[in-house]
Amino acid sequence: MSAWTAWTPLSLSHPFTEQTLAETLNGGQAFRWNYHETESCWQGIWDQYVARIRFSDNNTLLASYPKSSPYTPNALANYLRLDFAWTTAVDSLPWRSDAHLDTALKAFPGLRILKQPFPEAVLCFLCSATKQIPQIKVMCERMAETLGNELLPGIHALPTWDQLAAASETDLRSLGLGFRAKNIKKTADILAAQPELLSQIESAPYETGKTQLVSLPGIGEKIADCALLFGAAKLEAFPVDTWIIKVLEKRYQLTGWSPAQLSQFGRVHYGPLAGFAQQFIFSYERAEKTSNS
Repeated sequence: MSAWTAWTPLSLSHPFTEQTLAETLNGGQAFRWNYHETESCWQGIWDQYVARIRFSDNNTLLASYPKSSPYTPNALANYLRLDFAWTTAVDSLPWRSDAHLDTALKAFPGLRILKQPFPEAVLCFLCSATKQIPQIKVMCERMAETLGNELLPGIHALPTWDQLAAASETDLRSLGLGFRAKNIKKTADILAAQPELLSQIESAPYETGKTQLVSLPGIGEKIADCALLFGAAKLEAFPVDTWIIKVLEKRYQLTGWSPAQLSQFGRVHYGPLAGFAQQFIFSYERAEKTSNS
């Protein structure tokens, strides 16, 4: 059992609510956060880091780190993008002329976009094809436990692309990846041979990076946009999945539009922070479905 540091406050100029913390950590951006009922906290893993987050009795957000692992306050601050002006970003969205967006923004105060390690985001979203959040989390955990480095007893990092390249497609299929195993193996082989490719994509302008990313096996428009939004901080990326298609059909009367057309609409209508707006309408729609079911 690992010893943890004392709980220390996190300074947030754009504070979470309990609902929006859960939605940010466990709503489809990232897949390695879990709520620990016994500790009343969220525990997450990214890169070589592990951290816990919870609210204090007076609603201050607190963090704790394993004493035996790399100390992570700066890593967690970067991951949560504590230095980004989220309040200003919210105000810059077109809520004044878009009543539905205004409703979604008010329903999820404090929601933000994480800055995950880009290689991990690419891997996780390659697992997302035709799968829901709990299933993606299971696949990621199996890959980590089998192929990733152990960070703490029972806690493993996701495998690197080099580690994935060293595995066979059969190895990957045995982890329950299904048809995704073939694409992950092919992509791993490419990235092992071109170790700078993902960093080049991450630093490239959005359109250039997306063009390069969709050239990799198994990465289509939606997966590329998710990886760029949640892993490369390309806030103009506007992923279009089944939820967003339903939103834009129901709320904006865009019936019959292709995913590519809807993605273009999102970037034009919501502006340079289209991906940030997407999270609000995505989260609002899922919450509405849950409350009505």
